[in-house]
Amino acid sequence: MDSRKVRRASVALPALDEPGLYLSNVTSLEGGRGRVVEFQYADADLRELDLADTHLLDGRIQHVRTQRARFHEVRADSVQFSDCDLSSLKWSDSKLSRVTFSNCKLMGALLEEVTLDNVLFENCKFDYSTLDRVRATGPVIFSKCTLRETTIRACNLSSVTFEACDLRLAEFEGGKYRDCDLRGNDLTTLRGVAALKKVLIDRAQVAQLAEALAAELQVTYGEDVDDE
Repeated sequence: MDSRKVRRASVALPALDEPGLYLSNVTSLEGGRGRVVEFQYADADLRELDLADTHLLDGRIQHVRTQRARFHEVRADSVQFSDCDLSSLKWSDSKLSRVTFSNCKLMGALLEEVTLDNVLFENCKFDYSTLDRVRATGPVIFSKCTLRETTIRACNLSSVTFEACDLRLAEFEGGKYRDCDLRGNDLTTLRGVAALKKVLIDRAQVAQLAEALAAELQVTYGEDVDDE
């Protein structure tokens, strides 16, 4: 099985090139009995994409654009999302296993109570999004993603790896982040740094966290004060 490795994290990728596996083109992600299996869904420009109580298994979703998407209780196993615009997506009460997102727009998205296990986000835009009670139960990698002004609330992202991501003004509101690997990312403008207990950083990033904490505390530096 193919995998993607970044430092200590290794994500198992969707197994879509196995001998005997044939992906059929489908025109909808609404399958019979709530299952869509061995499929390819591509080149769709939609106003809405609503899925509920659905299981996506062994498939590719490519070049799909929607103005509004709502996924509730949608399980995805061995699925590739590539070059999709799912801005303003709301994905809730779901589990993703061996799922990849590459070159996808997820700006303004809300991921709420979503469990991630062997998930890779690569070159994705999460700006102004919210991750609410998202839980990583297996390896998860964010590689070269933008998460500007993203709110990460009450999540368990222990052992999740961020590689070369744009985290400007990203805010952490509680949660668990033990061994979350933030090495190689600029942390100077993070908000809620007190929540980042036991994360993994480089020594050079200590100054970045100090700068972020000083900005959050709105401290005044003595050299900027006229004592006369």
